[in-house]
Amino acid sequence: TTLYLSLAPFSIIMTGATPENRTAPSPPPVKHVPESVLPAKPPKRNNYAFACAILASMTSILLGYDIGVMSGAMIYIKRDLKINDLQIGILAGSLNIYSLIGSCAAGRTSDWIGRRYTIVLAGAIFFAGAILMGLSPNYAFLMFGRFIAGIGVGYALMIAPVYTAEVSPASSRGFLNSFPEVFINAGIMLGYVSNLAFSNLPLKVGWRLMLGIGAVPSVILAIGVLAMPESPRWLVMQGRLGDAKRVLDKTSDSPTEATLRLEDIKHAAGIPADCHDDVVQVSRRNSHGEGVWREL
Repeated sequence: TTLYLSLAPFSIIMTGATPENRTAPSPPPVKHVPESVLPAKPPKRNNYAFACAILASMTSILLGYDIGVMSGAMIYIKRDLKINDLQIGILAGSLNIYSLIGSCAAGRTSDWIGRRYTIVLAGAIFFAGAILMGLSPNYAFLMFGRFIAGIGVGYALMIAPVYTAEVSPASSRGFLNSFPEVFINAGIMLGYVSNLAFSNLPLKVGWRLMLGIGAVPSVILAIGVLAMPESPRWLVMQGRLGDAKRVLDKTSDSPTEATLRLEDIKHAAGIPADCHDDVVQVSRRNSHGEGVWREL
């Protein structure tokens, strides 16, 4: 302390810094950050694409309902038709084989008639299968109805994620593609509700209503899908660039994203980037997916 006090006058003389003229240190300069460097705000949810994905994913309810309702209906089927455990096991497990046939055919069908009408076709096939199962007089007829319904389930299970992925914007594509799994579980719950609702009816009527009532959601879904737009990728494959651009403008987060998505689809379809006509000629190989199947 003594040394500091003795040196203080000397430091004032050398620097000229007195309490009166001493200034506070200046603050560091503020750097200007360009707006392009700042993190971009997340885009708002595209409600139109959201609604289209919801409607398409609801076709998965058909699979869930078939799984859920059969778990309860087979108890009454076995008692009414006097069949053994092996036949019940075949009835319940054959859905996986039948739906595999529908899934394999759905890709080609959607390339020919479009994603939207393939969803309608899936609902129509399941509707026919549900009616046949509900009117089954014997085990063989019931298995035939199960076969038809299984093909419809395979179609629905295959085409719903394809349509959702092709319509959704990049910012929410992964989220929207998870909806089919959600609606499968919702369908299973509806199947259990149907079991409970019709369990107290007469034996010959109860299980037939459980299976036949599955035709109702398929009709509702088929009508709702008609209000949806066609997949922009399929429209480009058919050379309908004008229609595809209008759909992309509605289902993209921004006009820039819509343009980029259209350019990517045109490149995949073999259409020159400088082609901006509303309708163009596309080769058969690209318009019906032959190239994709050959690559697989």
